[in-house]
Amino acid sequence: MDHNSSGLNVGFVSTRFAGNDGVSLESAKWAEVLWEDRNVSYWYAGLLDRDPAISMCVPEAHFAHAEIDWINRRIWGTTKRSQLLTHRIREVADYLKSTLYEFVDRFGIDLLVPQNVLTIPMHLPLGIAVTEFIAETQIPVIAHHHDFYWERSRFSINAVHDYLDMAFPARGNSIRHVVINQAAQEQLSLRKGVSSLLIPNVFHFEADPPQPDEYARDFRAEIGLSDDDILILQPTRIVARKGIEHAIKLVGLLNNPKCKLVISHEAGDEGFEYRHMLEELAHEENVDLRFIDHRISEFRQKDQEGRKTYTLWDIYPHADLVTYPSNYEGFGNALLEAFYFRVPVVINRYSIFAQDIEPKGFRLPIMDGFVTNRVVREVRRILSDSDYRKSMVDHNYEVARKFYGYSALRRSLRTLITSLTGLD
Repeated sequence: MDHNSSGLNVGFVSTRFAGNDGVSLESAKWAEVLWEDRNVSYWYAGLLDRDPAISMCVPEAHFAHAEIDWINRRIWGTTKRSQLLTHRIREVADYLKSTLYEFVDRFGIDLLVPQNVLTIPMHLPLGIAVTEFIAETQIPVIAHHHDFYWERSRFSINAVHDYLDMAFPARGNSIRHVVINQAAQEQLSLRKGVSSLLIPNVFHFEADPPQPDEYARDFRAEIGLSDDDILILQPTRIVARKGIEHAIKLVGLLNNPKCKLVISHEAGDEGFEYRHMLEELAHEENVDLRFIDHRISEFRQKDQEGRKTYTLWDIYPHADLVTYPSNYEGFGNALLEAFYFRVPVVINRYSIFAQDIEPKGFRLPIMDGFVTNRVVREVRRILSDSDYRKSMVDHNYEVARKFYGYSALRRSLRTLITSLTGLD
């Protein structure tokens, strides 16, 4: 097959391709870049928001399916499994494997791209099914790994070590492995003897960011801010590893009543204790803290009270500063978004940033676990000196485009496809 004239049919496989999670977003970017070389993408998952004409939805492939929930409740936190449990795992895996055959057959798939399903065992039978399917067909595979099971303490005690060794990740001559950071690359090599290519998360830096249109122009007024208020954006969920207390501390030390700290997303999945702590801390530090998750959604729409909701992309252009004081991130998509929208960022030196991102030469105030006077002085200068701010964000945009743009991803994917198929 002449790769350039007809391209490949690429099959993406995951538990879910829907919404704004990292796997769904990054896989869509990969599909976009693959399309430039005439490679057509097809989708297999248990939950999908992709076009039905190019996708196959298998409900049992979703990690929230009742049968998978039954299995998950019995394999984690214990070291022994029953004969019945083994039987149920095998049964689901065999069924899913038959649907993979159907998927590959239906769309004439030439290359399989498992997205995180051979990485984190949220859905053990699907990982087993994909592994056996690869062994039986020798289909070319690019396995994209976002977060491994050994990075999550809840998977450390389990009754399925044999399956984890076999399928997380799978190994074979027809498989190329891709990781998103250097630490994962080192651990994969150390623990499994598997080499991998590092492809970080990317962003379409080659296209200019959208400017606020008529719809988004009133965002500040809608959340009660005036034009001369300083909008400091924390564009994350409210979970403890995001280190939001540092953002509150920073705004407190700026000691400027015009500074408003705005948090875009909700708490929820890890409880509300952390949110209450942040509210109390903001009160003590005399910081104007605003939660606007009820006004943010994946799409522009009206809420139950008839008010407009905005997307995260509507908000970035209004921000004067982004705070990103995380203690841990697998990569840090919000960081790339801030660079893309040319907003200055204050960052905490989390390990992946220190190892992978900092050496690239970005210019930004960096804290090392706590807010110092130096960081406060730097932020004051960014907020008051527009020339200094502009040179900083323009520099960061160019560096990000070089290392984290679509062209960097295109080069890596071409290399992988050539090594698997022999096609240029």
